[in-house]
Amino acid sequence: MSFRSVLEPIFERLPAIARPEKQVLFKNKVMWTLAILALYFILTNIPLFGMSAESIDLFAHYRAFFAGATGSLLVLGIGPIVTASIILQLLVGGDIIHLDLTDPKDQSFFQGAQKFLVLVMIVLETLPQLFGYIKPDPELAGLLGVELSVITMFLFVQICIGGLLIMFMDEVISKWGIGSGISLFIVAGVSQSIVTGLINWIPGTDGLAVGIIPKWIQLISSGELSALFTTSDGLMYLFISGGILALISTVAIFIIVVYVESVRIEIPLSHTSVRGARGKFPVKLIYASVLPMILVRALQANIQLVGVLLAGRGITVLGEYSGATPVNGVMYYLSAINSPTDWIPSYVAANFASMGYPAPAVWQIVLHVGVDAFLLVAGGIIFALFWIETTGMGAKQTAKKIYNSGMQVPGFRNNIASIEKYMQRYIPKVTIIGGAFIGLLTVFASLLGTVGSAGGTGLLLTVSIVYRLYEDLASEQLMEMHPMLRSFLGKES
Repeated sequence: MSFRSVLEPIFERLPAIARPEKQVLFKNKVMWTLAILALYFILTNIPLFGMSAESIDLFAHYRAFFAGATGSLLVLGIGPIVTASIILQLLVGGDIIHLDLTDPKDQSFFQGAQKFLVLVMIVLETLPQLFGYIKPDPELAGLLGVELSVITMFLFVQICIGGLLIMFMDEVISKWGIGSGISLFIVAGVSQSIVTGLINWIPGTDGLAVGIIPKWIQLISSGELSALFTTSDGLMYLFISGGILALISTVAIFIIVVYVESVRIEIPLSHTSVRGARGKFPVKLIYASVLPMILVRALQANIQLVGVLLAGRGITVLGEYSGATPVNGVMYYLSAINSPTDWIPSYVAANFASMGYPAPAVWQIVLHVGVDAFLLVAGGIIFALFWIETTGMGAKQTAKKIYNSGMQVPGFRNNIASIEKYMQRYIPKVTIIGGAFIGLLTVFASLLGTVGSAGGTGLLLTVSIVYRLYEDLASEQLMEMHPMLRSFLGKES
């Protein structure tokens, strides 16, 4: 009996959201999508019952694209789903697990394995957080007359339930709604951060409002603004703490991504049986979308999780931590750059002084930036290549879709092999260029910062996802009016 034959019955029995028996109307898809989005916002505002205020958020620096909320029922966010995807893509891409993702049976096995691995990751990502980071409330334990271990177990159950809810909500969106649940949750979380960063009137450490708009209103009304413009330190404060640089970066990223999303190579197609019927297959510059960036940052987050756990046990060979922030060692260089305060020497020195650690030298800061840039660019290329193969966007799968739709490339034989050979000229090369470009764009956004501390990766993902969602909405409307298009686009009837 093979290992696969043992696992397949288990995968088939995993709980799943039923697929619609017939095509879901566009208005119903919109309703399902909005309903899940509303449920997401509700769940992110439900705090974990029994959690102490002294708890530490291990993923604080990665909140923007983990689509979770600190101390809430959805504290894990999409972390388990993304981590499971990384592991499977590496196993399949490295040919450790032999799967032909163009084969429906192998696709079904891959999806079952991914769901099973998500369930495992929910538990594995929950347990470390309860080892001294998400702490039980001793006052509640005393009030209820139970041991702290009971409250800890209750926290464990709540976090696991939140992880399951995210998984099923993502599945509902993919089967009954529009687009991807993961993408929708990222957009929701980042958008909330940006809006908060603009209008939050709660005072920060400098006594002024955190939000850019109320902060500038206070500076103008108090008469301090003119004085700040007269000194170099004042100008630095206005650009960094005042949010000017973050605002410029946010607007620039929005414009660049919208433009780049429209850059594409259009491959001409003609119908094999309908004379004169022609079409085009677009290969976008960002062919694999920006979702591989989630995988890169998630990989960094999981590396940091290992570092935090080791440091918490007194093993500091990889680096020491202040809360969830690495302050030295290998883990410092492997951590993500999120804003100018992570690489401008004066701000880095101030941050490390507040944590009680010596500041790194300038060359160490430069090396930190260089390592993060390398991980983003190289990781963007590698995960983009894996992404197109596991999602049916590779040359072989695309050629099969074109052939089955009755189309062909003019001047080439009408068979899958010929179409695939032609697609190989463009798809792998564009995927590599697009992965590298999106990695560089993420580096740029991370260095300059964003409004609301959403992070360069989070902002980049949000703009691209919103643009793709707009295209999905237009596509869904078009396919509802012209159902024959579904066969070409590879959609189920």
